[in-house]
Amino acid sequence: MPSGTVGLWQIFLIFLRLGLTSFGGPVAHISYFREEFVVRRKWLSDARYADLVALCQFAPGPASSQVGMGIGMALGGVRGSLVAWFGFTMPSAIVLAVLGVAFTGFDPSSIDGVIRGLKLVAVGVVAHALIGMARSLCPDMPRIVLAIAATIIMIVADTVYAQFGVILGGMVAGFILLRAKVDDQPFEVPKPHSTKGAVLAIALFFALLVLLPVAAGIDQTGLFAVIDGFYRSGALVFGGGHVVLPLLQNAVVDPGWVDTETFLAGYGATQAVPGPIFTFAAYLGAVLHGGADSLGRGGIWVSLITSMVTLVAIFLPAWLLVVGLLPFWDRVRHVPAMQAGLMGVNAAVVGLLAAVLYQPIWTGAIHDMFDVGCVAIAFAVLQWRIIPVWALVGIGAMAGYLSGLMI
Repeated sequence: MPSGTVGLWQIFLIFLRLGLTSFGGPVAHISYFREEFVVRRKWLSDARYADLVALCQFAPGPASSQVGMGIGMALGGVRGSLVAWFGFTMPSAIVLAVLGVAFTGFDPSSIDGVIRGLKLVAVGVVAHALIGMARSLCPDMPRIVLAIAATIIMIVADTVYAQFGVILGGMVAGFILLRAKVDDQPFEVPKPHSTKGAVLAIALFFALLVLLPVAAGIDQTGLFAVIDGFYRSGALVFGGGHVVLPLLQNAVVDPGWVDTETFLAGYGATQAVPGPIFTFAAYLGAVLHGGADSLGRGGIWVSLITSMVTLVAIFLPAWLLVVGLLPFWDRVRHVPAMQAGLMGVNAAVVGLLAAVLYQPIWTGAIHDMFDVGCVAIAFAVLQWRIIPVWALVGIGAMAGYLSGLMI
């Protein structure tokens, strides 16, 4: 942890920069976070960071956003978690809300080259993070075997249930195989957080799940039905990222609030912006009230307000779970038996990251040897710290754009 207190403004600015430059999806985001807070600033150890990632993999919601909230909470308490979320989320949310208001049929294929360049950078970022985490978290043969086993399982059976099984299996294996290594491991004891606030957050999480549908049934305006649909989508999705799409489709397309063409166009636009995929909710909130068709009636303000409401609704359960679970997690993780289990979990997390690096990141981005060469260059730039990650992202986007012009 940093010496002294990290100011909320500093937390916000760091996450704002990450929100402007973190392309590539949830796993890439987690890699960007590690580069910033573990490698560059050394505010978190690899073990502490992997513990946080494992907790967020267990909980429903957008895993990378929850990791960001957790980092903010570790550095600045509950307020730190809020400013971390705000900084990381707002750049893409604002862009998508404006696109929703002014929707005229955005064609994501018009920037295919940019997206290709950003995907290749993401492969290099994730590969660099994977190697760094493997060196730190898999220093002996039992943990290397655990990581390899987790990788194979996730490639063969890539489901949310397999992910839970791999993490639980890693914990059990750690209990059995790694107890003797606990005394040799330096352990970082985090500053305590209030369990009273944690209990309140968990109670509110479940209360909203129960009460919002009741309010939606009574309310005649439809506002609570919208809030309930987005809150439920954020609260019940495991795996995060693209897994939320069927839930959002059920929430807004099936009732007839958004047509399929508009929904898919917004999803395509979401792929072209940095930050979490859940900011798709900002676009959907804007088009619920007609987007550009409402401008003549002053509907732009209704669209923008609805956009912010749906954005908060889909992220609120994730924040409540981080605030509710992290204090209890911090209190039990220093117990020797839990330390051994977490060593196994951390090795399993390395395996999860390796599996995702292969599928879908590598298979979705690498199509020829030119792509392999670009990834190798990105990896070398990160390995030798030639330029910062944000600059590499910008170069990747520009190179992709120029290559698209030549095709």
